[in-house]
Amino acid sequence: MSTDAAHSADSAERAAAEAEAAAHERKISPRADLWQALGWIALGIATTIGSLRMDRLEKQDINPYTVPGLLPGLLGAAIAFFGLLMLYRSWRRLAKAPHVPHARTAEDRAEMRRMWTVLALCIGFAGGLVGHGLPFWLAAAVFVTVTIGLLQFAQRSAQNQRRRGLAFALAVGLGAGIVITLVFQEFFLVRLP
Repeated sequence: MSTDAAHSADSAERAAAEAEAAAHERKISPRADLWQALGWIALGIATTIGSLRMDRLEKQDINPYTVPGLLPGLLGAAIAFFGLLMLYRSWRRLAKAPHVPHARTAEDRAEMRRMWTVLALCIGFAGGLVGHGLPFWLAAAVFVTVTIGLLQFAQRSAQNQRRRGLAFALAVGLGAGIVITLVFQEFFLVRLP
């Protein structure tokens, strides 16, 4: 009897997990998935091309496994590969239900707002902070602090922990700025602006 009860509990858990996965799958629009996949593929290809165009430093007898662009090239190829997997998944879903409308929810709008916020912060960091007077460690610290502060602002406000959230963001930002600078300068021997 106890074996049957354990088997029933396992079956019930498995069914609940499958139902949750199916609900999550329905929540994501196949068309949005398709466009995001195309964006990831484009980013992966651009990253790979950019890394292939970097100087290989052959004249300085650099080991081929340590050349600049190797890691970004591998990451770009991985991003493009996973983008292709995402494209295949969305294509399969569109074939099953090509005209399924997807109503935008408040959660979708909040996610889109977070995505554009992060994109603007990254562009601001790369184009406005790095190489324009601030030492790299300080620019990285400002970027990480502002990013954490903005992305956690609503949650911290709801919990009435704004000061604690700001202190946390500042501590992580300063720590990240210092650690990133030390790792790149001491381990990878990269001179930072």
